[in-house]
Amino acid sequence: MGFSGHLVFARSHRPLLEAPPFRGWEDDAHECLPRPGGWQTLQLPYGDWTYEMLSGLVEWTGAPACFADVHDSDVALVTGLDTEGNRWQAWLNLDNAAAVLLRTPEDVDDESLWFNTPEFEEALARKRAELDAEIPAAARHALAWATAAGVRTTAEQHHIEELLRTRATFAEDLFTSLMDELDFPEVPLA
Repeated sequence: MGFSGHLVFARSHRPLLEAPPFRGWEDDAHECLPRPGGWQTLQLPYGDWTYEMLSGLVEWTGAPACFADVHDSDVALVTGLDTEGNRWQAWLNLDNAAAVLLRTPEDVDDESLWFNTPEFEEALARKRAELDAEIPAAARHALAWATAAGVRTTAEQHHIEELLRTRATFAEDLFTSLMDELDFPEVPLA
């Protein structure tokens, strides 16, 4: 069983848990090692972390922020927001995301039987292709978000696209890799 919850990434010279959107989460939040420049990551248990809370965090910090909704470490949806209200999203672990998002046809009585059919494989391939087609725009927007955050990123779009197509055992590791690839300061080694 993997991690299910939220990873919230933002910059503040005060602890993120002081931000109004985190009221009520203080006892359940885990503060990850901070990055230089005030960049912090909070790990929250699964709950009602919403886009409105992200907007409130951006307002409180005065800096772009993002969060990842992680499900069982298998898949994550990253949502970023800058101070101008520009929003972007990207799926991590695309194959798993396609499987999660795939709707079972109404005429299927037993899902377990449908999973082993050519029709399922075709539907899964179509969903995966749909998600893959969104990657170039997601990578472009992620780079613009990092720039808006004041990061002097040298990342190239094709590297971000490659990372968004990468499969990893833990989606939360892909989230960390995405922040690293966007050139946010890395957590110092002890």
